[in-house]
Amino acid sequence: MKKILAILILSNMVLFSQRYTGAVKVGVFNPSASGSGFIIGYEGGKYIDEALDIGWSLDWYNKSFTDENMVGAYTDFSGIDGTINELRAKTSVQDFPLMFTLTGKIPTGPRTQIYITGGIGGELMVINYRSYTNPDESETKGAFDFNWRLGIGLNYEIGRRSDVFGELAYHSSSPSWNYDVTDYYGRTHTFERKYDMSGVMFRVGMRFYY
Repeated sequence: MKKILAILILSNMVLFSQRYTGAVKVGVFNPSASGSGFIIGYEGGKYIDEALDIGWSLDWYNKSFTDENMVGAYTDFSGIDGTINELRAKTSVQDFPLMFTLTGKIPTGPRTQIYITGGIGGELMVINYRSYTNPDESETKGAFDFNWRLGIGLNYEIGRRSDVFGELAYHSSSPSWNYDVTDYYGRTHTFERKYDMSGVMFRVGMRFYY
């Protein structure tokens, strides 16, 4: 009887200690507007049971572009070839999707699970343009949109409170901002500048329970 009671108490402690989850994800995101770049994110949530998690996630996507022109080539340091480039401008894209998530899990083995995850939320994209030839043209703009995401992954249990996983997902959003232009006749026209940040992402990560 004492052994059974001890097992029940231990089981309740384990379940209670695993009510919440946290995960760190790193990988590659390939949106239509800017192309493949690095993405890292954190996902927090609540462990409902073996089949369901709910939570939230915040990601950071980064991509930079440099407008440059090669003006010459040289050989230096005893035979090392190099080039001289004129730097004209640099553009940096920072994208921050914030989402509420729902994840369903299907056991496929003693330590493995396939899971399907989805999310909806909002997204802020910050574009910084730095001109080397004309610094007055440098500017920073912010764009916003609502977003959604759907993905599938494989989870492997490495311990009682930790998993590793790989995930493939499709992300959809089109951040934009509005601006006004006054024409020659004094009429004001409103335009929308939009960026298609929809694309596929692949990430790996580690999930822990507490």
